[in-house]
Amino acid sequence: MEREFFGTDGIRGTANTWPMTAEIAIRAGMAAGSQFTRGEHRHRVVVGKDTRLSGYMLEPAMTAGFTSVGMDVILVGPLPTPAVAMLTRSLRADLGVMLSASHNAFADNGIKFFGPDGHKLSDRIESEIEARMQSDMSTSLAQPVSLGRAMRLDDAPGRYIEAAKATFPTDRRLDGLKIVVDCANGAAYKVAPTVLWELEAEVIPIGVDPDGFNINRDCGSVHTDFMCEQVVAHGADVGIALDGDADRLILADENGQVVDGDQLMAAIGDHWAETGNLKGGGIVATVMSNLGLERYLAAKGLELIRTQVGDRYVVEHMRQHGYNVGGEQSGHIVMSDFGTTGDGLVAALQVLSLVLAEDRPVSEVCRRFEAVPQLLKNVRFTGASPLESPRISRAIQAQRSRLGDKGRLLIRPSGTEPLIRVMAEGDDQDLVHSVVDELVEMIGAMAGD
Repeated sequence: MEREFFGTDGIRGTANTWPMTAEIAIRAGMAAGSQFTRGEHRHRVVVGKDTRLSGYMLEPAMTAGFTSVGMDVILVGPLPTPAVAMLTRSLRADLGVMLSASHNAFADNGIKFFGPDGHKLSDRIESEIEARMQSDMSTSLAQPVSLGRAMRLDDAPGRYIEAAKATFPTDRRLDGLKIVVDCANGAAYKVAPTVLWELEAEVIPIGVDPDGFNINRDCGSVHTDFMCEQVVAHGADVGIALDGDADRLILADENGQVVDGDQLMAAIGDHWAETGNLKGGGIVATVMSNLGLERYLAAKGLELIRTQVGDRYVVEHMRQHGYNVGGEQSGHIVMSDFGTTGDGLVAALQVLSLVLAEDRPVSEVCRRFEAVPQLLKNVRFTGASPLESPRISRAIQAQRSRLGDKGRLLIRPSGTEPLIRVMAEGDDQDLVHSVVDELVEMIGAMAGD
C-alpha cells in the first residue's frame, strides 16, 4: 500500500494543515492505540513533545485518540526524543510518541512512534497503522467504563537526566572544561545544561529560552554559527549543538570549527575498537556519509556499512547484524549500548569522555580523517517530482558517468519536505561542484515548469 501519512521519520507537515491537523492526530492516536492494544493488561502510552506552539494542539488531540480506544496516556512534556524512547521502556509502556519536527522550523510538526522496546516502528507496522487510519475505527472505540486516563509524570526530566549521566564513566568528571551548549530553544533546553552542570562542567547555555516560535531559529545543530562564535568568545573547550528534539549532535572544537557526525562516529568507533567495545567490526551509516570516513575505517580494518537515509534504517541494520555504533553525517549518533535511537546529549558525553581520556583538545580528538570534497544542494518543487522525468534520469546518468569511480552521486527526494537533494563527492572538487550545479539547474528548471 502506498504510504499516505508516514515519511522517513513518522508523520510530518506544516502545523494545522493536512496531514498535521488535530483530526489526523486523533486518528493516529486511535489507530496506533488499537494496533498496540494486546492482552488483558491496562495499556499505556508515553507522549512527549518539543517546544513548538503546535504541540499544544497535537498533544491533547493525541491524548483524545488514545484514551478513546482505552489506552492510558502518560504526558511528559518537553523532553528529548531519546528520553521518550527510554521512558517507554522504563515505564513498561505499550507505545511511545514524540511530537516534533526535529530540526525544522516552528511551523512544522511531526508524530514519531516508538514500540514497547523503545525502537522506532518498522515500515510494515507503520503501513498497518495507516490502514487503520483510513478505515472505520468506530469498532475500536472503548466502552465508557474502559476509557483511558491521562496523567502527567512530573519527574520525567529527572529520570532522563540520571539515565544520561549513567552513560558517563563514573571515575570521570567534567570539571575544568568550559562548554557552550546550544539547545536550539528545543526539547533539551532544561535537561542538557543540567546534565553538564551536574557533571561539574562550566556551562554556557544558549538557545534555552523557547517561546513556541524560536525553535531551531538561527541556532541548534543546523545553524551553528552562533554557537561557534560563543565558543571563541568565551574561550570554551567545546561547543555542543543539539537540534529541536535533541537526537542530533554537532560539535565545535576550541577554535570554533564545526565537527560533523561523520567525524564523531569515526572518533567513537575508533576508540571503541581500540578498547574492545566495538561490535560488528565496523560502523553503520547512511549513503550520505563522506567517502573519507569509509577510507579511514578501512585503513583501520573496519567496515562502513551504508543504509538509506533515516536513523531508523541505521538502527534496523545495527539490530539485525550486531553493530553497536552507527549514525548519520547530520549528527544522529546511535550507540545501542546506551539507547535505542540517536541521542545528541549522550553522544556528546561519550566524546567528552574520550577528550578527557586522551587529554587532548577537541580539534585533535575529533579530526580523524580528511573529508573528501562533498557538496549537497536542495531543490524545492511543487506537484509531481522532477525525478519522474526521463530527461532528468538521462542527465543523472550522464553526470554519474562524469564522476566515474572517483566519486559518488546521490539524488533523492527528502522524506520530510518537498525537496530533491542532490549530493556529489569526489577527489576533484571542481568536478563535484560542476556536477551538482548542472543537475540543480536542470531539476530546478523542471520543477518550475
